[in-house]
Amino acid sequence: KAYQYYVLYKQYRDSVLNDEGIEKRKELEMNFTFEKEREKQQLEEDKKEVIRAEEKKRSLIYIIISICGIVVSVFIALTIYRSFKRSQKAHAIISKQKTEIEKQKHFVEEKNKEVMDSIHYAKRIQRALLTSENYFKKHLSDFFILYKPKDIVSGDFYWALSLNNKFYLATADCTGHGVPGAFMSLLNISFLNEVIIEKKITRPDLILDEIRNDIIKALNPEGNEAAKDGMDCSLCCFDFEKMDLQIAAANNPVWVIRNNTLLEIKPDKMPVGMYADDPKPFSLQIFKLEKGDTVYTFTDGYADQFGGPKGKKFKYKQLENKLLEINQKMMFEQKEILAHTFDVWKEGLEQIDDVLLIAIKVF
Repeated sequence: KAYQYYVLYKQYRDSVLNDEGIEKRKELEMNFTFEKEREKQQLEEDKKEVIRAEEKKRSLIYIIISICGIVVSVFIALTIYRSFKRSQKAHAIISKQKTEIEKQKHFVEEKNKEVMDSIHYAKRIQRALLTSENYFKKHLSDFFILYKPKDIVSGDFYWALSLNNKFYLATADCTGHGVPGAFMSLLNISFLNEVIIEKKITRPDLILDEIRNDIIKALNPEGNEAAKDGMDCSLCCFDFEKMDLQIAAANNPVWVIRNNTLLEIKPDKMPVGMYADDPKPFSLQIFKLEKGDTVYTFTDGYADQFGGPKGKKFKYKQLENKLLEINQKMMFEQKEILAHTFDVWKEGLEQIDDVLLIAIKVF
């Protein structure tokens, strides 16, 4: 019986152990399956969390970009607005300035027109006081006058007078050019008429002495050496009956071409006016004329003109050569050639001074 009970015990025990093992395995399998399922769910949750985090991050980026875009747009809009306002303000200022400039321009044009009208009228007065060519034609056989003012009015002038069977010719260059020179020319023309016609001084050197005294009295009564107003002048007195030429010259020489040779009557090296040194009496030079002589008087404007291929002065030597080249031609031809030569020489450059050149043919 003991043995039987032992066998039954073992059977029951193995059965119980086997059942417990089965239950245990089932429990372990269930736990494993549950753990697997839970891990799977956790992985799914982790994936979803990552996705949500990514979406949240993207949303944040989108929000930041949107905010930045709004800020930039607002900044651009403000900049454009400010630029627009500045542009409006600048446009208003420019319009105002333009209006003011137009007003000033109109005012200046009106004043300029008044000044130019006055200067043109002064030109008429000056030309009226210059000896007319008809007067020259009345008393001379053949001549030409080349007169080219730098401005509308001129500081160069010529003056002629027939008196007691003598013909006086003054070729002068006053201090300055333009309006100041024109004032001086009118003053000196007045002095010439006064000294010769009213004071009856007829010798060229004494005429220049008296005019110098008149100029100093009128323009420099206090003896101020800084005031050097006056003129350079050659004053010729032709006596065609005796064939004599009396000359007084201040800085400007007189040229005579005879038989294709140029003879120079040299001037006194001082002006008709205030002078740095003690004024000396002007010299009287007497030149014996011959038929066929051509007498040339001139100011420095022609020789001093800049031009040519190197932009240099024309100079007296070139003028001398040109006169020797053309002196056998008719007077009107000489004038045309000299005028053309001057224009070609200064082409492209400004005329720097008044130009005056007079020629008288002796018959």
